[in-house]
Amino acid sequence: MPVSKTYHEINEKIQKGNAVVLTAEEVAEMAKTASPEEIVEKVDVVTTATFGAMCSSGAFINFGHSSPPIRMEKIRMNGVPAYEGLAAVDTYIGATACSSKNPQYGGAHVIEDLIAGKDIALEAWGKGTDCYPRKHIKTRVNKDTVNEMFLFNPRNAYQNYNVAVNSTQNTIFTYMGTLLPNMRNATYSTSGELSPLLNDPEFKTIGIGTRIFLGGTTGYVVWPGTQFHTTKPKDENGVPVTNGATIAVIGNMKEMNTEFIRAAYYEKYGTSLFVGIGIPIPVLNVEMARRVSINNSQIQTSVLDYGISGTPKIAQVNYAQLRSGEITVNGQKIRTAPVASLSKARLIADTLKKQIEKGEFFLQEPVQMFPTNTSLNGLKGTD
Repeated sequence: MPVSKTYHEINEKIQKGNAVVLTAEEVAEMAKTASPEEIVEKVDVVTTATFGAMCSSGAFINFGHSSPPIRMEKIRMNGVPAYEGLAAVDTYIGATACSSKNPQYGGAHVIEDLIAGKDIALEAWGKGTDCYPRKHIKTRVNKDTVNEMFLFNPRNAYQNYNVAVNSTQNTIFTYMGTLLPNMRNATYSTSGELSPLLNDPEFKTIGIGTRIFLGGTTGYVVWPGTQFHTTKPKDENGVPVTNGATIAVIGNMKEMNTEFIRAAYYEKYGTSLFVGIGIPIPVLNVEMARRVSINNSQIQTSVLDYGISGTPKIAQVNYAQLRSGEITVNGQKIRTAPVASLSKARLIADTLKKQIEKGEFFLQEPVQMFPTNTSLNGLKGTD
C-alpha cells in the first residue's frame, strides 16, 4: 500500500527531533538510485531555496507621530521617494524607486540599510490640516525608532525564468544584466533543481499561509504573486518552460539579516533587491516524492532574444547545460552566467534544513490553495 503522510505527522516528527530532512539537491542525488516509493518512506521534508533579484519587492513602514503631527503627503527616505497615500505616517517604499540625485541608490538600498540598523534620513511635507498642522519634518529613523517595518513583496520566486541573449550588434543593458552583442553571452536566473516552485509545480503544498524562510527569518506566503501564470507552455513533467507562477510574501524586516537581503544596481537599468527565500516541501506521498526528485537535466527553460522587439524564443535548454558554463544555440556556442547566487541558495536550503532538524521551524499547511488555469493580460495603447 502506498505510503502517505500528513502535516501533523511530519510536525510531530520535527517536534521529536527525528524528521528526515534533505535539501532539493540532496534528494535529486538520492533519486538516482532510489524510487519515489522509497523516497517517500525515507524522507519527510525537502528544503528548496532561491536568492536572486526580485524587483517586485518593497516594505511597509510606520514612522510614528511627531509633535505636532504631520499628514505626510510627500516622503523621501535618503532621497528616495516613498508612497504617501497610506494615511498620516505610513508608507510603502518599493525596491526599484530611485534617488533623483543618485540613480544608483534606491528603495532596495533603503531596505537593506534599515535591516542593517543604519540611520535613514527622513523628510516629509504636508499641506497642514486642523488635526495635522505640521507642514514639514526632517529627521532620522532606524529600525529601532519606527513602529513597524515589514517586507511585503508582490511578486517573488518565479517558478521558472527565461535565458537572455542579444543577437544585435549593440550591447544592451537589462534586468538580466549586460547582454553582449552577437550572442556572446547568455544570462539566467532560477536556481534550477533547488528552486522552490519547480519542486512543487502544481502547488500541492504551497499556498496561502505556507510558512517560509524569508530574508533570514520566518515569513509567509500571503497570496498568489502578481503575474501568476499557470497556463504557460509546460514540459512532459508539467513544469513551465519559461516564467510561470509567482508568490506574494511577507515577513518582519526587524528580524531579517542583510546576508539574505541585498540591494543591487544594474547598469543603465536601475535598482533591484536580492531576496533570499527558502520553502520546505513536505513529502506527503509518492507524487510529491517524484516532484522533489527533479534534477537540472530535467528542467527546461527558454532562450529569448532580448535584442529583438517582443523577445522571441530562439531555443530551449536545460539547467544542466546552463550550469556547464556553455550552451549551443543555432550552432553557436554561448557562454552562460547566472544573475542569481547558487551558493547563497544552497546556504538558505541548508540553513532551513538545520532549523527543521533542530525543531525550530515547523510546516504550515496552506489555509487556501492557489487558483488554476490563470493567464495574463497586457496593456494596449499608444505612445
